[in-house]
Amino acid sequence: MSGSAEDERLRVQQLRALRRRWLRDQELSPREPILPPRKLGPVAAFWERFLQPGEPWRQQVHKAYQGGRFLILRVLLPAWAITYYLKYHLRKSPHGVVMTNPRILPGDRILETGEIMPPLKEDPHGHH
Repeated sequence: MSGSAEDERLRVQQLRALRRRWLRDQELSPREPILPPRKLGPVAAFWERFLQPGEPWRQQVHKAYQGGRFLILRVLLPAWAITYYLKYHLRKSPHGVVMTNPRILPGDRILETGEIMPPLKEDPHGHH
């Protein structure tokens, strides 16, 4: 009986040593990870150079973005909101809103042309 317990102890000791070695192998050295050099295509290389901090084009794009953002958020949207409110909520007769034309009945005079509206033709089928 004592032989199998010693074998079991030896096996457990070997497993522990293997685990410790495996865990030590998982630690990265200062030289790792070793990555292959990146080969960039023409578009990716352009963006890599373009997006470097401190580049003048990057600063110009940032200024244009900030200016556009200011224009949209501080000028265009408030102007649109004010115009919408004035046009549809404040005026009695809104500008630019299509109103229905007055009814023209037979015998009425059309204002634009001055002609008189002829009477409607009788419907021979009469299904009303």
